[in-house]
Amino acid sequence: MLGKEDIIPAAADRLAFNLAPFIVFLPAFLVYLTIPFGDPQSGWQVRDLNIGVLYLVAITSITVIGIVTAGWASGNKWAVLGAMRSGAQLVSYEVPMTLVVLVPVLMAGSLKLSEIVENQGEWFWQWHVFQMFPLGLVAFVLYFVCALAETNQTPFDLPEAESELVAGYHVEYSGMKFALFFLAEFGNTVAISAIATHLFLGGWKAPFPFLPDTGIWSAFWFFLKVSAIVFLTFWVRGTLPRVRIDQLMELGWKVLLPAGLLCVTLVGLIISVRP
Repeated sequence: MLGKEDIIPAAADRLAFNLAPFIVFLPAFLVYLTIPFGDPQSGWQVRDLNIGVLYLVAITSITVIGIVTAGWASGNKWAVLGAMRSGAQLVSYEVPMTLVVLVPVLMAGSLKLSEIVENQGEWFWQWHVFQMFPLGLVAFVLYFVCALAETNQTPFDLPEAESELVAGYHVEYSGMKFALFFLAEFGNTVAISAIATHLFLGGWKAPFPFLPDTGIWSAFWFFLKVSAIVFLTFWVRGTLPRVRIDQLMELGWKVLLPAGLLCVTLVGLIISVRP
């Protein structure tokens, strides 16, 4: 893609048109600054923030700004329609995703990723996905569905609905700028899987206490879990058909949002009343 011609439409806003791919690309990789790739004590993390989960939620929400900017700056009505639809999708699914992220935060009583992982026991059934059964599992499933929509994966790949929008918000992009959008999309897929691993699946911990999970072994368990979630994501991508835009929005606002609110409320009530 680096060798392809970079074309800028005559009607485009050149500054915003050139800036948009980087607004989408940078947040997709800034999230890795706080994600542990293994046991932080072994040096597998750049920075362990006290508000790590808040940082992740905030930085990933910037992507929608770049997408809307790309569509508007292209000077193309199809691109504008694609950007508006993609923006509506991302905003709609960020709300229930943020709610279900609160479930492991409440369970651990911390926004720090390392403390959230340490709160999960040595046995795999002590991971957050199995705690307060079935609330932890429900929260994980809701998170995974929202993650598919946030990363534009099938069945929620509406921004790239070619038959309707001619590739959507990035229809006017070519060369490396076009590649940056998809590099950010797949980078986000790995980041979302890494966040799910730490919040719900025990992070770098082994499934059994008699297995090693320090040093290089902690990175092995982490990448194994992340790879499993990425595999599941692309399995769904290659299996399910694309939904309509009205079905997408109804699922987000009428199903996932109430389910997320109910899940957080029940977890909060259980934590407040248990000794």
